[in-house]
Amino acid sequence: MATSETNPESGPGWQQKMLFYLTTLNLAMFLQEDAPDLGENPDRQTVAAVDAWKHSDFLCKNYILNGLDNASYNVYSPTVNAKALWESLERKYKKEDAGSKKFVVGKFLDFKMVDSKTVISQVQEF
Repeated sequence: MATSETNPESGPGWQQKMLFYLTTLNLAMFLQEDAPDLGENPDRQTVAAVDAWKHSDFLCKNYILNGLDNASYNVYSPTVNAKALWESLERKYKKEDAGSKKFVVGKFLDFKMVDSKTVISQVQEF
């Protein structure tokens, strides 16, 4: 799964691809859920349910980590669960995406047409 196509640095499609992948594995719900609480006197069924949740969350978190490059893997591997990892990646890459959009908009607003060049060459240059 760790290809340039699934790497967050490769573009905004990474999140959608990873979400689809996790959905096909029935793990996407762990991106939004917190661990269930054992309570004060948990019975055997409750303990088993919490253990099953932790196992599935572990899988979900590690599928996401596997989609990252090595440098990002090392940064994000200490994250406690899949939900926290997903939220952290969302914050980081949405912020970077917003910054690059601001740069493009700034270039567009500063763009001026020049009479000595053809329109097509100026658009291609832009």
